[in-house]
Amino acid sequence: MASKVNNLTAQVRTEFGKGAARRARRDGLVPAVLYGHATDPQHLALDARAFAAVLRNDGTNAVLTLDIAGKSQLALTKSIVVHPIRRSIEHADLLVLNKGERVTVEVNIIVEGDAAPGTLVTTDSTAVEIEADALEIPENFVVSVEGAEIGTQITAADLDLPSDVTLISDGETLLVNVVEAPSEEDLEADGEGTEPMSETGEAETQEEAASEDEDSSDES
Repeated sequence: MASKVNNLTAQVRTEFGKGAARRARRDGLVPAVLYGHATDPQHLALDARAFAAVLRNDGTNAVLTLDIAGKSQLALTKSIVVHPIRRSIEHADLLVLNKGERVTVEVNIIVEGDAAPGTLVTTDSTAVEIEADALEIPENFVVSVEGAEIGTQITAADLDLPSDVTLISDGETLLVNVVEAPSEEDLEADGEGTEPMSETGEAETQEEAASEDEDSSDES
């Protein structure tokens, strides 16, 4: 369970717009907005390395304890914007939490084990939506396909959830499907006529995505 609480100091932002957001990121900060529970949105800045370390170690459902001008506030990361090339966090939306509050979040599915020979394991859904105590959010759900035969299907309803966790996703949501592995002939047929994207085209696509993403995150 994600009961660990991560302490972060949050600076109150007084400057807004593209220029201010860029200066904040150059100074090693992540522009963020904290909102929820009918409170006025607070524009904050988090230490980029410290925030990234929390998400890397505890996931996006990690509970944060923010120090905002000497006052403590629990928060949950609602969403983040990541630069498509540098992979740095450009912006974050944070949700105000109260102790004992139940929240609805997405939790990742991890598939483990080796299915039976001659099979191919496909993942149809990589996460499910649940409701849980904000301080007791599962880090992930592990699904085992050890020895699974062709035709095996695992749905959201098959997950072994803790007693205090409620499944919000449709129970019939397909998570894992075990099918017959394709033959060499099938793979060769699929590969015919496929032309790889040129390096120039790929670079141009990445640059366009980076430009669009930077414009949208700078508005916060």
